[in-house]
Amino acid sequence: MPHAVRPRTLLRPGPVPAPRQRTPRMRSLIDADALRVLHRASRVLLEDLPQLTDRLVAVLQEQEPAYRTAVEADATATWQEVHRSLRHSISSLLDPRGARDGARRCSWRIGATRAEQGLPLDAVLHAFRLGGSLVWQGLVDETSRAAPEDVRLLVHVASDVWDFVDEHCTLVADAYRQTERQLAWRRENRVRLLAAALLDGTSRIADLPEAASALGLPEHGRYLVVAAAGGRLAGCPGAQAALAPDVRVHWHTGADADYGIVLVEDGEESIVTEEQPPGTRVGIGSAVEGLAAVGEARRLADTALTLCPEPGGTVRLTEHLPAALVASSPELGAALTERLLGPLAHLEPADAEVLLDTLATWLACDGSAQRASRRLYCHRNTVLNRLRRYEQLTGRSLSRPSDLVEVSLALTARTLLNR
Repeated sequence: MPHAVRPRTLLRPGPVPAPRQRTPRMRSLIDADALRVLHRASRVLLEDLPQLTDRLVAVLQEQEPAYRTAVEADATATWQEVHRSLRHSISSLLDPRGARDGARRCSWRIGATRAEQGLPLDAVLHAFRLGGSLVWQGLVDETSRAAPEDVRLLVHVASDVWDFVDEHCTLVADAYRQTERQLAWRRENRVRLLAAALLDGTSRIADLPEAASALGLPEHGRYLVVAAAGGRLAGCPGAQAALAPDVRVHWHTGADADYGIVLVEDGEESIVTEEQPPGTRVGIGSAVEGLAAVGEARRLADTALTLCPEPGGTVRLTEHLPAALVASSPELGAALTERLLGPLAHLEPADAEVLLDTLATWLACDGSAQRASRRLYCHRNTVLNRLRRYEQLTGRSLSRPSDLVEVSLALTARTLLNR
């Protein structure tokens, strides 16, 4: 019905005589008389519609705080909504078939509009119940005034009146919930778009305040991006486990990884937990200033993620800058590998692998042949012989700093490019 439906605790007004046995013919005659009484009273209510609207608006202001606020915000719009709803409702009593579609559209529109405005659904349904009660009372009062002896006949159409009210309450609730779902989806989608634009580096300066508000992060702050992939991560909720508690972060699901836009408040070291689930790979980029630079932070996090070993682990970009240089330019890394390690290609694969493994182990042991020999389970002189053989094959000197740097980068590039 209009802006209302009866509350569960509200008793239906009007006389309720004891049920009597009637023959089908008597029932048909009584129904016809009841409809005649209903139509006569409904026409009077329709003529008095502005006053009825005023009364319902006053009741809403008195009994429903949410509508009190709505009236204060826009009294004219609220009055027109109530007036339109009452007109469709009373018209449906006079012509159920002809007015049905219009009444349903009106109720649906009210439910959708009030959802968009954020008015609580309980308040909207309460308003419809109040409207239903007011219309019913108006029918009873008008019949009592014009033909008191016919009041008893209204009982036979009471169920039809209240069924209409209940139907439209359901309609309003459906419209409200559907609109609410659509609004929630739009909000979530807008947040996704804003976060994606930040991470892609395509966000407009004008959108930064909205992005900050939507993500719950300050526009101006120190940020880094965490890229998480693999393991038992299942979307952003799983990726959240990679971070320490109480870290302010917004997670965004990407095609190959989940990205956390992290506000750096107490230092970068405390952001990621020490223990990660098996197979989890976490890349932590360098910190940047402001949301506008998050795109660069994401690229740094991607670079860190490429350095993570497949079995899992955490890589902080600031601790692996040489390797990051290689990973950020695969073409140059391939060229460096060919230049520094290419001369070994003519060897037997197993022989070349022994030389490369020895070289990598020696570098990992800070150039100590003794420590490298223990790791490789061979004599120290064997290590030295293999290193000299590499020098002879490539023309490089491992005692020359520049050659040593290039060899180290070439080995890193080989590891990354062969994954």
